[in-house]
Amino acid sequence: MPANYFYGPQAEQFAFYRIPKALFTHPAYRSISTDAKVLYGLLLDRMSLSVRNGWLDEQGRVYIVFTVEEIMECLACGNKKAVGLLRELETEAGLIERKRQGLGKPNLIYVKNFIEGNFLKCPNDTSVSVQSTVQVVSKGHGNKTEINNTDLSETDSFLSGAAAGTESEGKDDHSLYQEYFARQFNFEALIAGYPDDEDILREMLELLVDTVCSKRRLIRIAGDDKPAEVVKAQLMKLNGDHLRFVLMCLKENTTQVRNIRQYLLATLYNAPMTMHSSYAARVQHDMNPKPAKC
Repeated sequence: MPANYFYGPQAEQFAFYRIPKALFTHPAYRSISTDAKVLYGLLLDRMSLSVRNGWLDEQGRVYIVFTVEEIMECLACGNKKAVGLLRELETEAGLIERKRQGLGKPNLIYVKNFIEGNFLKCPNDTSVSVQSTVQVVSKGHGNKTEINNTDLSETDSFLSGAAAGTESEGKDDHSLYQEYFARQFNFEALIAGYPDDEDILREMLELLVDTVCSKRRLIRIAGDDKPAEVVKAQLMKLNGDHLRFVLMCLKENTTQVRNIRQYLLATLYNAPMTMHSSYAARVQHDMNPKPAKC
């Protein structure tokens, strides 16, 4: 039976895996196999639940559990292929780091920031390899809904230097993050599509850049103080669709907003976790209207 077309808002009712554009466009990642890039997208997707559940080690770094068996199931491949893809991401691309637990427990995986790994390497970077300072994970493969979804970002700062080439030399963190988000959002096209909302879109862009460049250890989101690395990792996942969603939320909000920056930051932070469910609820409402009363 052939697949049917999408009609109207139906296209928004599904969740999608997202693979960073940089893995296909940046020279540092072009040699990585397509399957490895897809796997990295799956690992990134796992970050949301771990961020929400606070799966952090003692240094505030997020980790996930994604077993070889799960990779085999998700990618419909054999054990050798799954192991090879993990090795490719770790040893060739430097996009993950695995920590053995022993005693039959699954490895912990630290998903590294795809931007800061190769775009930018700070001359005085003092990051260290993963230490054995992690919370205990249950024996076996673990509960998929408890542990498995995390993202790590060793978010020091965007760097210039040898690893980044000449393109980013002489630019500070603020400029580099601004360029990243502008590319990620296709910002000029976004403004062209929403000319009446240009001011608020630019305010969102500046807010995102200011937040990820913040030197604070904790950042307040909707009244809760969260580790800065967790907040930064979540904001780095945003794309143009999320900004459109936040615009919609702003326009539909009927309550008085006393602190617009805090409201925007909370809405942006939560967008990756709430956008699809919100659109799905709208589709369900549109497809199942209440019968008119007599």
